[in-house]
Amino acid sequence: MICDVVIIKDGLPLLSKNLSNSSNIKELLSEEDNLIMISGFFSALNSFSDSFEDLGTISELKLSNNNLKLSFLKDSHIPDLIYLATYDDQSELMNVQRLLKNISNEFVKKFNNSQISNWNGKLDYFKSFEEIIKQCLEEDNRKNDVQTNKKIFEFFNSFVEDDIKQFEPKNEVIKIEESPKYYECIPIFTTSKKINPKYYLTGDNSCKVYEVIDNQKSINQIAKELNLTQIQVYNICKNLIKMGFIKLNE
Repeated sequence: MICDVVIIKDGLPLLSKNLSNSSNIKELLSEEDNLIMISGFFSALNSFSDSFEDLGTISELKLSNNNLKLSFLKDSHIPDLIYLATYDDQSELMNVQRLLKNISNEFVKKFNNSQISNWNGKLDYFKSFEEIIKQCLEEDNRKNDVQTNKKIFEFFNSFVEDDIKQFEPKNEVIKIEESPKYYECIPIFTTSKKINPKYYLTGDNSCKVYEVIDNQKSINQIAKELNLTQIQVYNICKNLIKMGFIKLNE
């Protein structure tokens, strides 16, 4: 779980956002004087690592008195701009770094170099960005859910793969009257969350099928509407099932 996000510039905190009431350092970061000292410390720590190329870049620290870890990301667009996140053992460093990278990209989109360089020192100057941090976290959680659902599906699918193969169509071109019964199945969304299919799907046909699914059309009907073969639509639906987006109803 991501607990806190802090954005630091020249050793001073531009923005501090708490994302979890369970954070053990929430009260510490809520005090402005403490936040300034912490920001200065971590900024100096990163500057120290930069002075010795052989040491590499600091990306993670572990606090000894609790289960929280701290991850850092230096902005490649603006000098001395650092993104800091606190998180617990349930989160992986790779995922935290990915979130900080997304936050970094969104921050430089919303605020230009001049706004950041001419910052007046007040913490509420960048307060409007807090909502974007929440959106980045929600989107990251959705991606993690999709990956988890996909792994679960692949695990269970490995036990029934042989049973499914007997229903696999043998030819690419199948006449409508000879179509297997499961071509009459209706793809049904299993989640109400709106997503952009281009983030998860490859190929125009996959995106087109996803957009046409309305919980009413069968695989046959979708194939006719998009001028695709039933086997193409069926295989795309199987991938969507693996990713946790849909299920098939008769």
